[in-house]
Amino acid sequence: MWDSSQMKNHIDFDEVQKAMEDTVRDAFDYFLDRETGEIIILSEDIINKAQEILAESYDDDIGDFEDVEVEEAPVIPEWMEDEIELALDIFIYEKDRYVRIPERNPRYGYNTMKAFAGTLGDETLKETLLKLLDGKNAFRRFKDALEPFPKERKLWYGFNAKTARDEIADWLKSIVFEQENGPQA
Repeated sequence: MWDSSQMKNHIDFDEVQKAMEDTVRDAFDYFLDRETGEIIILSEDIINKAQEILAESYDDDIGDFEDVEVEEAPVIPEWMEDEIELALDIFIYEKDRYVRIPERNPRYGYNTMKAFAGTLGDETLKETLLKLLDGKNAFRRFKDALEPFPKERKLWYGFNAKTARDEIADWLKSIVFEQENGPQA
């Protein structure tokens, strides 16, 4: 069983931020190794192959995935073996050790952009940025609007990184709480 004292101080917040900002998750998914602080990136191909192995090996009479044993060695390309083994560890054998990194909540991103715009002294730029927050692709349009303003763009990236760091710290606290007290209902 994992306990919070195993959470190391060497989690790369920049890597967690990149994972959280990948909100589409159509090519990769991300997991945090609680023991090492390492960010594990699994491709959808690896995840799908691991799920295929599980589906072929899982018996409905078995009450828990922990009881799953692969009876027949599946045919796996050699280059995929280590990653599929890691994926199976993440999904079955070491569920307490690994946790999926969630996508960043769009509401946080929106609130961060709005708060940043409010810090600007240039009223024209501030109003432009606030108007861009309405509708689809607000984040992209917001960043594009900052392109001609290198000073403000640099300030934005720092502001966003600090906000993301606070969100990551909150998330890390929540997974420690969840581990120590069970899932929140």
